[in-house]
Amino acid sequence: MLDVLFLAFPLFALLLFSGCATTPKDEVRLTGDILVDGPIMMSEGPPRDRVLWQYRTAAGAMRQGKFDVAKQYLEEALARIGSIYGKDAEARKSRGYFHKEAKKTFIGEPYERAMAYFYRGVIYWRDGELDNARACFRSAEFEDSDAESNEYKGDWVLPDYLDGLATTRLAGDGSDALKRARTNSLAAHPGRPQVNLPPYNAQANVLIIVEFGPGPLKYASGQYHEELRFNKRASPLVAARITTDNVNLAVAPCDDLNFQATTRGGRVMDHVLANKAVFKSATDTAGNAAIIGGAILAGTQHGQHNVGDEVGLGLMLAGLASKIISASTTPDADVRTWDNLPQFISFASLSLPVGEHALKVEFLDAADKPAANLTKTINVNVTGPDPDKVVFVSDTSTTPQTQ
Repeated sequence: MLDVLFLAFPLFALLLFSGCATTPKDEVRLTGDILVDGPIMMSEGPPRDRVLWQYRTAAGAMRQGKFDVAKQYLEEALARIGSIYGKDAEARKSRGYFHKEAKKTFIGEPYERAMAYFYRGVIYWRDGELDNARACFRSAEFEDSDAESNEYKGDWVLPDYLDGLATTRLAGDGSDALKRARTNSLAAHPGRPQVNLPPYNAQANVLIIVEFGPGPLKYASGQYHEELRFNKRASPLVAARITTDNVNLAVAPCDDLNFQATTRGGRVMDHVLANKAVFKSATDTAGNAAIIGGAILAGTQHGQHNVGDEVGLGLMLAGLASKIISASTTPDADVRTWDNLPQFISFASLSLPVGEHALKVEFLDAADKPAANLTKTINVNVTGPDPDKVVFVSDTSTTPQTQ
């Protein structure tokens, strides 16, 4: 029996250290200003998190009216998304049993990738590139779809609506996209009044993208932290109101990112990395059984060095190997989050005469009252009917802005 323990000791040690080993954390001192922190983290932080910081920094830049900065980071992030499927070494490793999900290069969940394309589409439209804007809105829907098995289709409202609007502006037929947007709107707001998606207005020359409320955050649950779940942060804001000249326009949400994060094709889903969790549990249980069985068998042989001893030792070694494999399996869900996304995105269009206009955007609570200190003033200079003037405003935007 002493021989068995002597031979098994190295495996016990390996098991111990495999469970206790830690990796030094990448720590960079942050300021709280995303336009400062983002570039720092992109250059000094873990390379696997670069796209995450590009997302966050682009969103922050758009809210400060720095669209050229946002465009640069979105271009880089989307190029990474386009090249990563099946090619990234860390992504391939994270599909196996022995590498943490958070070790792979971050590209985000479908709703996060869709928002990256959506923001890029807005900037393309601002630059007068409607064909590229339309391609981005279609890509946003594609990111939310299951193209391989066709089990579900993207169900965003605003990307489809803007797809059809861009098509109409390009002298095409946008009716199919408008129909999809209206259909998706019925499913995307269960239990709430549906947003009224108006027909496309050929006379509108000012397009306004509105976002508000805090978006979802990720967290892990389950025995092995293998379940990826979403914290849907409640927002007191339920709508917006735009006023300028003789215009007084209420704007209801088109898309709810809480809904998009927690559903696929309208069906509520839980992200569970079940294959890794089950594998870890099974190997751990099998290891316990083999070790106990082997120890009992070896113990009954009283050190006779016979077949029973050898079988018992073999079972113990197999059990230890199984425990080591279990300890090395890391089913932890990836909870890195694009944490400055909004909860709601919406849209309005206006037909304004040539000249300067001051748009006031108020964000409303459930009692239809403006939230304190969130009113935004956007100075818009309409120079002509073509191209469209695209205004982007968030409840976290700096104000006033000129667009």
